[in-house]
This record gives sequence, C-alpha cells and structure tokens, in this order.
Amino acid sequence: MAEINSTNVQLAFIYEQIYRVDFGAVTGIKIAVVVLMTLFFVCINCIMLFALRSKTAFYETPRYILFAHMLLSDSILLLTTTAMYAMSLALVSIAKGICSLLVLISNCTFQNAPLTLAVMSLERYVAICFPLRHSSIATQRNTGIALGVIWFFSSLNVMSDLLYELITDPNHLFKITFCTRQKLFVTKWQADKAQVFDVLYFVSVALIIIFTYIRIMITAMSVSSNKDSAKKARRTVLLHLVQLGLCLTSFLYGIIEKLLYLLTGSDGSLFIQLRYLNFLIILILPRCLSPLIYGLRDEAVRPLFQYYFCYGANKVKTAISVH
Repeated sequence: MAEINSTNVQLAFIYEQIYRVDFGAVTGIKIAVVVLMTLFFVCINCIMLFALRSKTAFYETPRYILFAHMLLSDSILLLTTTAMYAMSLALVSIAKGICSLLVLISNCTFQNAPLTLAVMSLERYVAICFPLRHSSIATQRNTGIALGVIWFFSSLNVMSDLLYELITDPNHLFKITFCTRQKLFVTKWQADKAQVFDVLYFVSVALIIIFTYIRIMITAMSVSSNKDSAKKARRTVLLHLVQLGLCLTSFLYGIIEKLLYLLTGSDGSLFIQLRYLNFLIILILPRCLSPLIYGLRDEAVRPLFQYYFCYGANKVKTAISVH
C-alpha cells in the first residue's frame, strides 16, 4: 500500500514537471497533429450525422437515434479532450470553474460510449427476442429516457468530486490552474473512486452485451422464420462487443500511464513523449474509429454517407477549378 501511495505521489510530481517544459517547435507539432486528427474525424462524424438527419426514418428509429447520440458524444469528447491536452502542452492556465466544466463534459462523453452500446444491444435484443413488443418498448420517448439515464450515470463520478471540492473549498471555482483531471482532483480516494466507476461501467456493459448476444443466438436457432433478422442482429451485437473493446483501450489509458512512469523511472522527458503517444493511440484513435466502423457497416447509412462525403469533396473541387 505504501508503495502505491509513493507511486501516486511521484506521478503527481511528474505531472507538475510536464507543465514546466518550454514550448517549442516539437510541442507545436504535437498539438498540430492532435488537433488536425481530431478535426478530421469530427468532420467525418458531422457528415454521418448530416446523413442521419437527411431521412425522417433515421431520427424516428431508436437504433439510429442512439447511433447519432454516440457520434455526437464522441465528437464532443474529441474536441474537449484535445482542447484540454493542447492547453496543457501550451502552458495555458484557466479558472478551475471552466476547467471543471471541461472535465465534466469530457468525462460524461467518455462514459457515454459504453453505456450507449449497452442500450443499443438491448434494443436489438428486444427486436429479435420480443418482436411483437418491440414497437411499444423501443419508442422515441423510451429512447429519450434511456439517454437521460445514460447522462445521469456518466456524470455521477465527476459531480461527486465537484460537490466535495465546493464543500471543502468554496473558492475552488475561482482558482487558476492547468486544466487536467489530475490537477483538478488530486486525493487518492478520488482516483480510486474513478477506477471503481470505470471498472463497474465496463463490466456491466460487457455482461449486457454478452447476454444479448447469447440470447439472440438462441432465438436464431429456435425460430427459423426470423433467422435472417437474427443473424443481422447477432452480427450487430458482436460489432458492439468489438466497439466495447475499443472503449476498453480508453479505460486503460490511466493504468498504462502509470506503467509508463514505472518503466521510464526518473527519465521525465521520455515519460512525457510516451505519455503523448499513449494519449494519441490509446485515448483518441479508438474513439475516432468506433463510430466510423459502425456507420460504414450499416447498409442504410453507408450509401448516404458516401454520397454526402463525395458531394462535399466534389463541391470543393468545383470551387477550386472555378477560381
């Protein structure tokens, strides 16, 4: 236990050192890579959202409402997380009140993805196992309630931290700090609580997806008239399991960061470089790919996405040729 506490203290010290490095060309390139990568995938998500808004059937169908919510949440997560990381690299200090809002938004959208995947799997489970009740269960109203529940549970962790900070320090929101979660909530019990929430969410979602996959398989084998629909639903739920695996890599971000510190020892500069790669590959990239994989696999969404993506590209080419 003393060893763990010592590691946490040393890691906190490294975080302090990160914000004292000089802002140079390398740091500028790092920020540019992260920002450009984020903006590219956010644009892709926006095109997919526009495709979903182009047909009434999409924003009236629970499955596509949930998919649109996942796209929106991942886009907000990419923007807020990238903004916070870029500010930390550029040595920008802001009020803790603004930082707390950014951390709350990024944490909520971070937790939203696996919870949304669980609800999407449950929707497919109802569609195949209870087809006669699907239209009465999977309604727009119930989908809206499910999204409200998702946002409530995803905000519990950070909201409890914010309430604790406000009770113990009423001037908390007015202090100036570099905006990272590690700088905002530094006590050991808060870090432990965050890990408990992450594990709880992941295990719960994994159990739900595995349960729905097994139930859909059983239904597919027992009901011959609905085998094609069940086969598609089984593949969709299996894809949700793959997406959950991508989400898991994001959950491992903090653990990998601590392991990197232990491996690099006292070499702070090497730790900073590896921390950047960890942020880019483990935290950002999976959230960029997950909605893209799901959207391009969907037979209804893919043609519309290709049309709007190529249409936008053609408009740009036409404008360039005219000028």
